[in-house]
Amino acid sequence: MVEALADGAPEVALAKGVLTQAKQDLRRFRGAQDPVGRELYRDASSWVASDDSEWPYSFLNVCEVLGLRPDVLRNDLLADTQPGWYARSRRLALKLSTPLRGSFAGVFLSRSSVANSRRSSEAILAH
Repeated sequence: MVEALADGAPEVALAKGVLTQAKQDLRRFRGAQDPVGRELYRDASSWVASDDSEWPYSFLNVCEVLGLRPDVLRNDLLADTQPGWYARSRRLALKLSTPLRGSFAGVFLSRSSVANSRRSSEAILAH
């Protein structure tokens, strides 16, 4: 899409470069497991999803300079990226947290039952 546009002023070239980099980052780091890759993916996806028009090279302003429809381009760029690392990470966290919560509950319940039995014993001995 961006590649089809004719070369223009330096601002247009820079706008093309920003958009091209975001596109590459969304594709390259979609399933990244390392913190740097995940951060690059998050930056690119939040830039595309943003409705900010204050910054000169915001997604909306880049689309305007390049004569592209933001809604169409946004859907195109984010279509392949939605079920990426975030959804997998969330599923993994849920899988891990469920048994972990059960372990914590077991530890705390056993401690409270030990404490209760001590209190009962102390109450019996006090009488």
